[in-house]
Amino acid sequence: MIALAPIKHSSIVSQANRIARCFIRSRRTHVSLSPKRLAKDIAVSDDGATLVEMAVTLTVLFALVFCFMEICLIIYSHNLISELAREGTRYAMVRGATCPTSSNPTCEVTASQVNSYVSSIALPNLAGGTITVATTYPNGNESPGSTVQVKVTYIFAITMHYVPTPSFTMTSTSVMTILQ
Repeated sequence: MIALAPIKHSSIVSQANRIARCFIRSRRTHVSLSPKRLAKDIAVSDDGATLVEMAVTLTVLFALVFCFMEICLIIYSHNLISELAREGTRYAMVRGATCPTSSNPTCEVTASQVNSYVSSIALPNLAGGTITVATTYPNGNESPGSTVQVKVTYIFAITMHYVPTPSFTMTSTSVMTILQ
C-alpha cells in the first residue's frame, strides 16, 4: 500500500482565508452605508470613467486613421494620373509622322490611339475613381519638333462621412516634343 502524507488542514484554510479577504477587499459593498453616504460615494466614484475615456479616444483615433488612409489614396491617385499622362506622351512622341519601321512603314499614332493606350495601362486604381484621357497636338500636326499634350482627368470619390463634397477632380498634363 501507498502511504499518503497527511494534509495540513491549517495551510489550506489559511490560503482560502487570504483569497476570501482579497475578494472582499476588491468588492465594494455599500450595504452598511446610509443612503446619503451611498449617493455621495456613487457621485464621486470613477468606475465608468475609463470606459467613457476609451470610447472618446477610440473615436478620435479611428477618425484620424481613416483620414490618413484617405489622404494616402489621394496622393496615390495623383501619382497614378501623373504617370498615365507621362506614359501617354512618351507613347506619342516616338510615334510621330516620320516613324517608319521595317514591319510598319507608317507607325503614326492618332489622338484616339494614344487615349486608348493610356486607358489600357493596367495600373491599379485603388480609389476607384473615373479616369478620362484627352490627347491634343498643340501645333496641329504630328511631325518631329511639334508637341503632344496628354491631359488625364481623375474624379476622386471621397468615401468618408460628414465631408461636404462627395468628390473632387484632379488633373495632370504632360507635354513633350515629338522625336520622330
